[in-house]
Parts: sequence; C-alpha cells; structure tokens
Amino acid sequence: MRRLRAWFLLPGATIMAVLFFAPLLIVVLYSFLSRGAYGGVELPWTASSYTRVFDSLYLAILWRSIWVSALSTAICALLGFPLALYIARAGSNRTLLLNLVMLPFWTSFLIRIYAWMFLLRDTGLINSFLLAVHVIRQPLPLLFNTGAVILGLVYGYLPFMVLPLYATVEKLDPSLLDAAADLGASPAITVWKVIVPLSKPGILAGSLLVFIPCLGAYLTADLMGGGKSVMIGNVVQNQFTTSRDWPFGAAISLLLMAVALLVTRVIGRKGEQLL
Repeated sequence: MRRLRAWFLLPGATIMAVLFFAPLLIVVLYSFLSRGAYGGVELPWTASSYTRVFDSLYLAILWRSIWVSALSTAICALLGFPLALYIARAGSNRTLLLNLVMLPFWTSFLIRIYAWMFLLRDTGLINSFLLAVHVIRQPLPLLFNTGAVILGLVYGYLPFMVLPLYATVEKLDPSLLDAAADLGASPAITVWKVIVPLSKPGILAGSLLVFIPCLGAYLTADLMGGGKSVMIGNVVQNQFTTSRDWPFGAAISLLLMAVALLVTRVIGRKGEQLL
C-alpha cells in the first residue's frame, strides 16, 4: 500500500516540484545575486538586497500593506457574514444567490476595476450625479487614495469570504437556533452567541482566502490608488519591470512570502483549536 500510494502521489509531487519548488529556488538564488548593469542578475553573491529590504521606507510600505489588507478582510467579514447567513436560509433560491455571488468572476478583474474608476473619478457617474443635484459644489476625491484601494480590494475578494462562510453556516444544526429562541434569546443575541462562535472555522478560512491575496495585490493599488497608496505588491512589480532590480525584487518577494506564511500558520493554529 505504501508503494502504491507513492505511485499515486508521484504525478502531483512532480508538478509541485517543477512548477512551484523550482521557481521558488530560482527566486531564492536571485535574491543573493547582484543586479546586472542592464537588468537581470550576475555574480558576485551578496546579501545587500536583504539589507535594503529592512530600510524604513520599505518597512513602512509593508506595514501599510498589512493594515490595508487586514481592514479589507474585516470589512469583507462584516459584509459577507450576513450575506452568507441569508443565502443559507434562502431555501430554493440558494443556487441563484450563490451564482450571483460568483457572477463577477465571469468578467475580467481588470475590466471591473476600470468600471469602478469610471464611477469614482472626478467626472465619473457618482460625482456627476452629486454635482447635478447640487449636493456638492466640487468633485469629491473618491479615487487615487487609500479608501479607493480598500473599496477595490473588498469588491474583488468579497466572494472569497462569502463562500467559506456559507459552507459553514449552511451546516449549522437548526435545533440549536430553536433552543436559543426557547431560552428567550433575541435574533441578534442568537446570531452573536450561537451562530458566530459556531461559524469561526468559516470566518478563519475566509479571512485567510482574503488577506493573503490582498497582501500581494498590486493591480488594485496601482489603478485605484495611483502613486498615493503604494503597497508592497507594487514595489515587487516595479523592481521586476521598471527598475529591473531582480535581486531586490526577489528579496522583497521572499519577505512577503514569509509574512503570508506567518499569517497562515497563526490562522491555521486557531482553526485546529476550534476543530
């Protein structure tokens, strides 16, 4: 059985080795090389890229990326939990509502971001309407700031929070809710004292699925934040394209991966305790 299991695991292990571990090894090696005169990498070996990573400028950008991602995740949880609970209680309409949640995935993420930019820009639909009804006298700064970046992240990754929450809430025993009502608990108390604690595995899973992509996101921050809200993903993208400093970009990538692994480890332990 052990040999048979090894043969079954061989294709998957081979794919992981070729498509994940080999590129990761290349990134690690690049991070210890020197920047080439015209981009790329060259000898000698050096750790100077890691010295630059801990510069106060990049640590500040990393911290901004962490709190923006954490806030976006919290907003997704606050919005996604009631939606998941409603879908779980929707009866025959569950399939339709779940399809509506996944409907944005049928369109390119880039196109959806451009649509938000059309809505939020100074001459966009929102500002034009407010100006037309004389609510404001000049356009509101809705775009190219941190708030716009958070809005884009919440919009883009909210389904990743809703689906794990739905999978958890849908499996709750209805008799627990009936028992809480029989004991005199109001609907709000029932949600807070019964449903939320039992839904913590789904909340943790959804938080992980939202926080990690938000932490490495660069397209949303680049388009909706402009140059005023730079995240660590933008720094990585810039090093591999415009600056062509591949060793430094590799070092920042590994730092970002370390933070993501740390968060995954912490949330994973919390999930194991709940299970």
